[in-house]
Amino acid sequence: MTHDGSTIDRPGPCPPDSTSPSLLHRARSRQPGAWERLVEIYSSLIYRWCRLAGLRRMDAADVAQEVFKTVAAKIEEFHRDSPGDSFRGWLRAITRNKIGDHYRGLRREARARGGTDAQMQLQEISETVEPQSAAELASEGSLLLQSALKLLRSEFEERTWQAFWRITVDGQPPDCVSKELGMTLHAVYKAKSRILCRLRQELDDPSPQ
Repeated sequence: MTHDGSTIDRPGPCPPDSTSPSLLHRARSRQPGAWERLVEIYSSLIYRWCRLAGLRRMDAADVAQEVFKTVAAKIEEFHRDSPGDSFRGWLRAITRNKIGDHYRGLRREARARGGTDAQMQLQEISETVEPQSAAELASEGSLLLQSALKLLRSEFEERTWQAFWRITVDGQPPDCVSKELGMTLHAVYKAKSRILCRLRQELDDPSPQ
């Protein structure tokens, strides 16, 4: 779902002839610009997790930086050893640990002062960072899609983007979009397929985790 309430298809598999490597692969290979794109796509989600765990804005930003430091150092260690493994799940685990580190630091300070708030917050981390419903999972996925779409917008011609957007987001019939944009029906479907494929390559996260 996009910010205006519209829905968007979950990115499916790319065509067999697609040769563009995924964003995760490019980041692992330290290709120019890949790390910046990865940060831009996932930073909002990490910040969201931090805020749900009760962190203040400034603390959430600091923890997010610590998360990305760990990801940068260990990204080669991420592997999908089972069907349910996903980059988002791996990122969630790192974020949860960093939030825990933050609250453990506060707990040490609280002990010195005799306070208990930090201890209580530490116990609640797993409940706030882990999704509690399908709706929350869908909301997280929507946040990632919006971030990825912003990055991909400049890669495509206006008519190609309009064809994709009108069919996938606005839900308009392909034949109507074809007539309005002066494109063949095949070209309209191809535009949709191309952009969904690029989304799939950028998110590189087949699991709904």
